[in-house]
Amino acid sequence: MTSAAHWSPAEARQRIRKNEWLKPTSGVSNGFVQANLAVLPKELAFDFLLFCQRNPKPCPLIDVIEAGSSVPKLAAPEANIKTDIPKYRIYRHGKLVEETTDVVDIWDDNMVGFLIGCSFTFEEALIKNGIPIRHIEENCNVPMYKTNIPCVKAGVFEGPMVVSMRPMTEKDAIRAVQVTSRFPSVHGAPVHLGNPGTIGIKDINQPDFGDPVTIHDGEIPVFWACGVTPQAVAMEVKPEIMITHAPGHMFITDLKIEHFSTM
Repeated sequence: MTSAAHWSPAEARQRIRKNEWLKPTSGVSNGFVQANLAVLPKELAFDFLLFCQRNPKPCPLIDVIEAGSSVPKLAAPEANIKTDIPKYRIYRHGKLVEETTDVVDIWDDNMVGFLIGCSFTFEEALIKNGIPIRHIEENCNVPMYKTNIPCVKAGVFEGPMVVSMRPMTEKDAIRAVQVTSRFPSVHGAPVHLGNPGTIGIKDINQPDFGDPVTIHDGEIPVFWACGVTPQAVAMEVKPEIMITHAPGHMFITDLKIEHFSTM
């Protein structure tokens, strides 16, 4: 079997649709942009669009799927957002009520989908620069944390920024800032390096989403804004329904990473 890193986006989505890949998508379809998902009723769509515009670090928009459609026309015109993510989460009134492998029976024509850039996208560039990615090495999900960094309010939407964390040496962290700064459409440079308490994280070994990873002696935690932020916002705002991806289980687009680099 071809390594998942070398699957085309179409092949990856087909395997996901058939429930042949139910794991996090870090390292799948190298060279292509991955995206977070947030789906809301149409009456909340403008407020959420404005929220993304005002908070481009955690919520860089890749595509908006108009009401009445489940096809991301810019990101992957042959895809179906209702079936092509390994695992979805359903929030009702701010509470996580279900995880499922498709949302065919939940979706209705009043829903608007948003695809938001994902930091998995730039991991290939980090690896090419000799920077190891611990959650890939340990075959687990990236650790993610709620912070004390407030997002800019837009309409009804407000809440804390979520960050993803990758441990690395100080030397690698400096290089990682340089590398990821080239990818503003998928979160760009880190928002914090070092002491997690500064951004409100009480226990680095207890992530709010994803899995803990090993931090070796001589390493520091490096934090990037994360597209799981809308899930933290949903817990604050409590919309009637919000469909998202399960953290780490991304939508794989047809968009090439090289087109999103600023250099």
